[in-house]
Amino acid sequence: MPGISKTLIILGIILIAAGLLWWLVGRWLPLGRLPGDVVYEKNNLKIYFPIVTCIIISIVASLLLALFRR
Repeated sequence: MPGISKTLIILGIILIAAGLLWWLVGRWLPLGRLPGDVVYEKNNLKIYFPIVTCIIISIVASLLLALFRR
């Protein structure tokens, strides 16, 4: 297999695994609905920015990458 197709297949598998993990963890951990996530609703407008969720995901990803680097 050429290099780019192999890379795309691996990235696809990683995305599928991340989606399944998000779906399973979402049942117990309310990611996206944490206190501190900003939601603005007015008439037909809804603006949503999950800032606390982004911070938590960033911290967990940083810790995992630090562990895998060693």
